[in-house]
Amino acid sequence: MNISAVNANNSLIAIVNNKAISYKSIENKIIDSKSSEEKILIIKEHIDILLQLEKAKEFQVSALQKDVDLTLQDIANNNHITIDQLRSYPDFFLIEKEVYEKISILNLQRFITKDLVISPEEIFIQCSKKNSEKDLKQIKIAQIIISELDNKITNDKEKEVEIKSFLNKISNHISKGASFETFAKLHSQHPSYLNGGVTDWLTVNTQTMKILAELKENKVSKIYLTDFGYAIAIKIDERFISSKLGKCEEELIYVNAEEFYFNWVSSLRENAFIKIYEEKL
Repeated sequence: MNISAVNANNSLIAIVNNKAISYKSIENKIIDSKSSEEKILIIKEHIDILLQLEKAKEFQVSALQKDVDLTLQDIANNNHITIDQLRSYPDFFLIEKEVYEKISILNLQRFITKDLVISPEEIFIQCSKKNSEKDLKQIKIAQIIISELDNKITNDKEKEVEIKSFLNKISNHISKGASFETFAKLHSQHPSYLNGGVTDWLTVNTQTMKILAELKENKVSKIYLTDFGYAIAIKIDERFISSKLGKCEEELIYVNAEEFYFNWVSSLRENAFIKIYEEKL
């Protein structure tokens, strides 16, 4: 047994801002450490946790008791025991404390990185480098979507006929050279009317998308049904991407968020008052 550790059992081993860390408070984490270097590393990790928990409390994102209880229930279920059996475990308070800390820090990480944005162009460039096989077609279209007309028709079938008739008139004007963008801004009832009805990139994975993907330049589509109403469209652009792009995008966002948060925690550490009494380890 390490005699110095026994003597230091209740002694102060570190200070973080205005908080003291005693040997006893982290004894369960360092009891099996064989060297001072290992113990110092564990203390530094503990300090990082304290700094993050302080910020979680400051930003009011600390774990709620109900979330802690749900996680503890999951732990009990996964170990095929009841929650009461789990609570009777001698070191249950340590399990509950760890759950609280992990949820609080996860909430904090989400809060700190919530406004982190990677441009679609950057995602496309980075992920295209990793995935050279472009096997998935995407298109960008402009739509005019109509869900209601300014009349008193209440019969659904009659309303459908009127909407389609109105869209056909618009389509005829566009086919003769009128501006699709202008008509979209004037008549489309979807929020995309603001930018002339232009969509983001859409994956060609439905029958409607396949039909729209075959449109020739400036050719107006036939009327089709959307979740927002009946629509006509023209194809603006097309591209082929890797079917793995979606997964790559998720990984890129995750990695960027992890790096951003790591640097943020490092700045917490740099701006904190930290004193470790290495001679007491």
